Amino acid sequence: MFVDYLPLMYTATLMTLGLAVCSLFFGLILSLIFVSLEMSKWQSVRKPSAIVITLLRGLPEILVVFLIYFGIPEVLELITGKYLELSPFFCGVLALSIIFAAYASQSLRGAIKAIPLGQWESGAALGLSRGYTFLHIIMPQVWRHALPGLSNQWLVLLKDTALVSLIGVHDLMRQAELINTRTHEPFTWYGFAALMYLVITLISQMLIRKLEWRFTRFERGVE
Repeated sequence: MFVDYLPLMYTATLMTLGLAVCSLFFGLILSLIFVSLEMSKWQSVRKPSAIVITLLRGLPEILVVFLIYFGIPEVLELITGKYLELSPFFCGVLALSIIFAAYASQSLRGAIKAIPLGQWESGAALGLSRGYTFLHIIMPQVWRHALPGLSNQWLVLLKDTALVSLIGVHDLMRQAELINTRTHEPFTWYGFAALMYLVITLISQMLIRKLEWRFTRFERGVE
């Protein structure tokens, strides 16, 4: 009986990983946009961006998921006059990306501020544009400073994937719940889901340590 449900849990594990990786990818892009807006030289852009990011960080994650899943179809209906049903996976990725970006942008902002202004001035003295200086000199250092914060947020994102089970995504939590309704063995299946989350987390931490080792090799004088 136990073995019969393992393929379902395997598929749910892949779904959870897919959710987390897609949300991380789009969340990183969004976080770069957020931090660019929040550090804009124009106050009319900087202040509203800061307010939006503060609101997103202040809302419970589950509310963001529900607002995206139920809110977007209603807004689209108001605009187009037609009800469009969105995929729970798409809404889950969108919500988790926004949540991740709201927090990750603060890690990136702190990392950018940690870079000495002299490096910008050195780039300008060498005749480099601000864009080139940012991409090729500042950003490699930003990632190194931001990595500890981003890695923590990745682990939070991984656990937050359980929230999207409430909108119908067949992730680990949803699948464990469905199997439990058939087998009435809650400890076994929720425990199995917990084990899968733990395995993914441990593998993630190993990869993060390798990334940290790679990003700090120059500081340690490793060729």
